[in-house]
Amino acid sequence: MIRIQISLSEKEYEGAKHEATRLGISISELLRRSLWALLPLDESRPWMRYAGMIATGDPRASQNVDDVIFGQRD
Repeated sequence: MIRIQISLSEKEYEGAKHEATRLGISISELLRRSLWALLPLDESRPWMRYAGMIATGDPRASQNVDDVIFGQRD
């Protein structure tokens, strides 16, 4: 990951914070998802169109992504 710094108005920040909280994600993740919707798709990896679209409701899902994608192991 590359870290960047951006400036938001107070209204933009509060709106982003509210939406991120509603979705159970960080503001950084909310902004990444917003960019994904705007940036052109890398045609060499068409599956990336769906990256980040799975919502489990589990705020720790990224820690057990294999279970989320492939199902829990027996």
